[in-house]
Amino acid sequence: MWRLYDLAMPAALASIQSTRLIVGLEIHVELQTRSKMFTRAPNPAHPEFEGRLPNELVDPLVAALPGTLPVLNKRAVELSAIVGLALHSTISKHCHWDRKNYFYPDLPKGYQISQYDQPLCSGGFFQLPLADGTHKRIGIIRAHLEEDTGKLSHELPGGLPYDGSLVDLNRAGTPLLEIVTEPDFGSADEVVTFAQELRHLCRFLGVTQGVMQKGHMRFEPNVNVAITLEDGSEVRTPIAEVKNLNSFKAVQGAIEHEAIRQVAAWKLDGRTMGRGMKSTRGWDDDRQETVLQREKEDAHDYRYLPDPDLLPVEIDEAWLTKLKGELVELPLARRHRYVSDYGLAAVDAEHLTADRQDCFYFEACVQAAGGGKKSGFAIGKFLRNTGAKWANDRGVGLAALGVQPQRIAELVALREANMIGAQAADQLFGLLCEGDGSVKELAERHNLLQVNDDAAVDRWCEEAIAANPQAASDVASGKGAAIGRLVGAVMKLSGGKAEAKRVSERLLKRLQTS
Repeated sequence: MWRLYDLAMPAALASIQSTRLIVGLEIHVELQTRSKMFTRAPNPAHPEFEGRLPNELVDPLVAALPGTLPVLNKRAVELSAIVGLALHSTISKHCHWDRKNYFYPDLPKGYQISQYDQPLCSGGFFQLPLADGTHKRIGIIRAHLEEDTGKLSHELPGGLPYDGSLVDLNRAGTPLLEIVTEPDFGSADEVVTFAQELRHLCRFLGVTQGVMQKGHMRFEPNVNVAITLEDGSEVRTPIAEVKNLNSFKAVQGAIEHEAIRQVAAWKLDGRTMGRGMKSTRGWDDDRQETVLQREKEDAHDYRYLPDPDLLPVEIDEAWLTKLKGELVELPLARRHRYVSDYGLAAVDAEHLTADRQDCFYFEACVQAAGGGKKSGFAIGKFLRNTGAKWANDRGVGLAALGVQPQRIAELVALREANMIGAQAADQLFGLLCEGDGSVKELAERHNLLQVNDDAAVDRWCEEAIAANPQAASDVASGKGAAIGRLVGAVMKLSGGKAEAKRVSERLLKRLQTS
């Protein structure tokens, strides 16, 4: 395929002056309410109902049996509105439900309950952080609420191939928030950064688990290219919508591939953007290319009509005020604050805000230490290193380890006062994970308090020098790397109670000035 395009390139290449990528993004977010959008059937996007057998989470309404009527899930509306508020959208005081008609085997009713001309959230923007430290405003067109479809597969249990389609309706009816951006992205990198930040935001707000491999968030870039010709005129290639991407790598690859493919296709057929020219494509991860699925429908093809079985949603000021009260300080704002107020590195601030509960835990620890820049920095570094190590080993978040914030404050205070070393701090944290108690008492009981007596340190240094004459000679002659062996010997002699930095200083003073 690419050889064919390449053969056509030289003749047309002279007419092109430059190209500009244009990308808008549609994002589908499965909400983690306990029940589905229009029925009390369990929602597979909720952690309690993960891993159920195919078609286990289906009731008469999900199966579209005659006589069933939908009933609105209020919490799904609230979670969607909270996301809208975080995106600076206008929350509609009145919105209704529409039937989006199309046939697909995993859509039992033959239509999807959605929103068309009166979405729940309209307008808005997101300030996207860029690699150079600046921000780019990404416009939000709308965010509307709908129900998800089921899922088709073509494999039997165990991965055995199946000559047909298997329908699983577990996902059908899951509350789905669709966020649509303006075509404000100019590169695949910008889209991926936005996708990562939006996932971070939605997870922090508690509206979704955001596990992309499970389809909790799916991204659909709408891509085309503006081609400026040598005479100054501009043409635009037809928009291609790449469907259901569930990894950042796939988002990046699909957009970069389309940027090349569309220019090559224009050179062959000259087709430009216009009515009926939009297409839907899928991403082939093995071949690293998009593949045509169908010509894209226009809105009128779906024959939208108001759903007669559902009342409109009316959001009054009291309800809106309640929802605004649920909107906490957002991750990006917290990251900036951690950098400016506590002096943390940007990467540390990003990790500390990656999980809502861990973020609140960090702030509780800082408050327990009295607040302030020094406490915030020391506790942030400790949790990012020692705390994260223990959390990863146990497969849980920091907050779930069960160590009280006051104990973290005590432990870090001992470390900052040089009363315990790094190894002792790690050991004490492990002891605190097993049960509560005074940190200083635990340190004393387990003989972990650091020895800061220079006389004792000097005595251990002399013994280490005597036992390692070659290393001592190397240090004395200026070979600094050899000091590690001597420091290790002193730490062994002290039972780990000497401070490594102090030991290194005393050894250098003893050997390089004698």
